[in-house]
Amino acid sequence: MSLWVLSVVCLVLSYQLTGSPAEQCGDLGDLGSIIPRSQYDQMFKHRNDCTSKGFYSYDAFISAAKSYPAFATTGDTATRKREVAAFLAQTSHETTGGWPTAPDGPYAWGYCFLKEQNPQSSYCASGYPCPKQYYGRGPIQLSWNYNYQKCGRAIGADLINNPDLLTTNAVISFKSAFWFWMTPQSPKPSCHDVITGRWQPSAADRSAGRVPGYGVITNIINGKLECGHGKDSRVDDRIGYYKRYCNTLGVGYGNNLDCYGQKSFGNGLLSDLCEI
Repeated sequence: MSLWVLSVVCLVLSYQLTGSPAEQCGDLGDLGSIIPRSQYDQMFKHRNDCTSKGFYSYDAFISAAKSYPAFATTGDTATRKREVAAFLAQTSHETTGGWPTAPDGPYAWGYCFLKEQNPQSSYCASGYPCPKQYYGRGPIQLSWNYNYQKCGRAIGADLINNPDLLTTNAVISFKSAFWFWMTPQSPKPSCHDVITGRWQPSAADRSAGRVPGYGVITNIINGKLECGHGKDSRVDDRIGYYKRYCNTLGVGYGNNLDCYGQKSFGNGLLSDLCEI
């Protein structure tokens, strides 16, 4: 059977299964070939039961990712799957609505919240515009006015004056998370470089216990509060989501999943995100 015929058969079968011919038959490097709609829906099976009411849709996720073409296209198939699992796990923790006895388990309740619950301040740092409040919003719960300004400029959205775009426009909301994921801020590497194996720890990193693995991503996101003081339930929650998603995608976890013994990178322009 010719390659052309095989491609047509794949497209027809994919359309029958998912309603989208491109989802299952994407070219190498296509995000839809790593995580088709059916798997995304399985991962977030309760997102329509939460206050977010399905805001974090598969289509918005795929559309936003196109602005960052290196996401889930770097490395072999296992590396690409692991990056998707890590991204979805970290953002699921930030937006979690799960609890220990939740139906289908605590890690089936990602993407439940659009914004930080009970914000403690307006998150306005001096030296940056602050006409609104900049508490956590979106998949990564982007916080602080300087992050909103820098992210907005990068993705082409006026987040300083319209921070609620992260709770009303799902594509822009996901773009904010991809921006954070893909952007290094010295001394922090990007989450993308860590999970794809591109980051090599310095001598100072190693002496601080920061070695390649999923745990360093937690350190990048919220190391000041969660890392370096032994076992932490928030770190465990991030790992729980990650393992579930890796299992769904059929990929190994890799090493060094926690940051219990890692010192924080410390504050930078992209300061540690606040918990929702």
